[in-house]
Amino acid sequence: MATAKKTLVIVESPSKAKTIGKYLGANYKVIASVGHVRDLPKSKLGIDIENDFEPQYIPIRGKGDIIKELRKEAKKASKVYLATDPDREGEAISWHLAHALKLDPKKTARITFNEITKQAVKESLKHPREIDMDLVDAQQARRVMDRMVGYSISPLLWQKIKRGLSAGRVQSVALRMLCDREDEINAFIPKEYWDMDAVLKNKNKEFTVSFYGDKKGKIEITGKEQLDKIISQLKDSKFTVNDIKKGSRTRKCPIPFTTSTMQQEASKALNFSTQKTMRIAQQLYEGVEIKGRGSIGLITYLRTDSTRVSETAEAQVKEFIQENYGPDYMAKEIATKKSNKKIQDAHEAIRPTDVTLTPDQVKAQLPRDQFRLYQLIWKRFVASRMGNAVYETYNVKVGAGDYLFNASTSKLDFDGFMKIYTDSDNEKVVTNNVIAKLEKDSEIEFVKFEENQHFTQPPAHFTEAALVKAMEEQGIGRPSTYAPTISTIVGRRYVTKEKKNLYVTELGEAVNNVMKTAFKVIVDTEFTANMESLLDAVEEGTIDWKTIIRNFYPDLDVMVKNAEEKLEKIHIADEESDEICEECGRRMVIKYGPHGKFLACPGFPECRNTKPYLEKVGVPCPKCGKDVVYRMTKKGRRYYGCIDSPECDFMSWQKPSTKKCPQCGGYMVEKGNKLACANVECGYVETKEKAKQ
Repeated sequence: MATAKKTLVIVESPSKAKTIGKYLGANYKVIASVGHVRDLPKSKLGIDIENDFEPQYIPIRGKGDIIKELRKEAKKASKVYLATDPDREGEAISWHLAHALKLDPKKTARITFNEITKQAVKESLKHPREIDMDLVDAQQARRVMDRMVGYSISPLLWQKIKRGLSAGRVQSVALRMLCDREDEINAFIPKEYWDMDAVLKNKNKEFTVSFYGDKKGKIEITGKEQLDKIISQLKDSKFTVNDIKKGSRTRKCPIPFTTSTMQQEASKALNFSTQKTMRIAQQLYEGVEIKGRGSIGLITYLRTDSTRVSETAEAQVKEFIQENYGPDYMAKEIATKKSNKKIQDAHEAIRPTDVTLTPDQVKAQLPRDQFRLYQLIWKRFVASRMGNAVYETYNVKVGAGDYLFNASTSKLDFDGFMKIYTDSDNEKVVTNNVIAKLEKDSEIEFVKFEENQHFTQPPAHFTEAALVKAMEEQGIGRPSTYAPTISTIVGRRYVTKEKKNLYVTELGEAVNNVMKTAFKVIVDTEFTANMESLLDAVEEGTIDWKTIIRNFYPDLDVMVKNAEEKLEKIHIADEESDEICEECGRRMVIKYGPHGKFLACPGFPECRNTKPYLEKVGVPCPKCGKDVVYRMTKKGRRYYGCIDSPECDFMSWQKPSTKKCPQCGGYMVEKGNKLACANVECGYVETKEKAKQ
């Protein structure tokens, strides 16, 4: 008896395959392609300029066995479904799979789902379609343009600066934005200003009012002399309540997360890098094991700029709010994102796939980081369907002589969405009951003036969150590109990250100067934003993708040729270390190789001495007193070890502290905002703040 043929479903990742496989049962076989199976060759441009810019795709090295297995399974299958992600990249992967596997179009169908749940996957099988070539062409246009920019300009950077550098259509613009901000900071000249408060007393209770100006309007106090003059004019003046305005203000509920806003909020609230946020969100999307539910995708697709929510999800969240918080907490109207861009209807906002699966229910089954991100997404979504927060406000004007002072306070009248969610930008409201109880025309006792000198501050350095926000606002890149762009410029050493701030390195400045000099158009934000709009038009089917390439390449070619002729070579000095070369006595320098930092003698090629670079963490070894450095296990896990290893065997997964345990005298380690004794039996713990005292 012949075995019945199975239906083959191809997805990108093994974890996605595992989750979907459990939903579909024995008649289906689900296999992962592990990303793309074809791409442009690494060894050359891979675009036939003479043949109307035709891309020359080849199988990706190392994917031979996967392609072989997929072909074998496709031949056996009764039908093949291509179930890659619902975006340009996913559509392109499906198209490449169809070509690489030589799939029969009559036996092959494309399916998409915005969430990996049993219902969504099974529903998608009822609505198969052909591969959307508009989406594929939009991805091809992006890939070809990025390849042209990278492969045309990067060799030039190697030639003029140093080997191993790269340029990119989006990464170079992001670098320029960081350099421009750095220039703003460097050119900033602080200006002096003062503020002045009057401390007053009403019914033996003190409160503060802030200097505003006079009846003509606001007055800026720019120096001590001006301040002293105002104070002298106020001498012996009576302070009287001129006006009291009682009102209310609302704080609107948030909108659900897009890729950009999720990255921003995860950075601020959870201290996640953009890359980490996307990695964890991918895990939540592809599926995790939940007791009683099996493997389930906890959130919808993570690469989106839409805030749309499906009717099913709307109905479910409304019912959830009604049952758990009551009708008063239901949103009267739904907040939406203001945008001129066409929102792709295939995408939704990032939300939980099942709102009834609360963070508390999954906490015990998720790793800490997964739980924290899921909780953030869940709370944000539920909050987006709850009522606005309402504040009762009091604004008071106090007159003294010819001058006016202001005071205001507010109190929360209805918490609305804030019952479950407050974002990192929420102001902390402190209600001042003294101000709220003032009466008009009443005279108030003067206590003292408080004066404070200030200086205007330069623009802040970009954080990852702020850079993503700026890129989105200016139309640079798309949801899928924010995280890899930042990772690239940090990985290339154009930018360094300290705490949360991004700082441009000397190398980054040199690369940016070359790009601004020779490739002004490429790093122009307006040009890049316009290119993104053209790619969107390809996706919508209104522009042929090769038209964009035909118009783009000739200008790029001219720029490259001019740069080769006119640009001078730039010298970037290597960073000196404290290590002395034992072979020739020179001070060794820090070099950057394919596997990261290493020490090399600057006397190359006469002296070829190299050795590993061990980054010190500024803490002496608790065992021998030498330096503690970052080290890696064979599997790539980072730990803290002694520089004198293997002679000294000290190691710790947590960063050791310079402070000794006051209880047992052993060494302590950093654990979040606490210091804990490394000796578990001792168990002494204190806050870092206490340690500083």
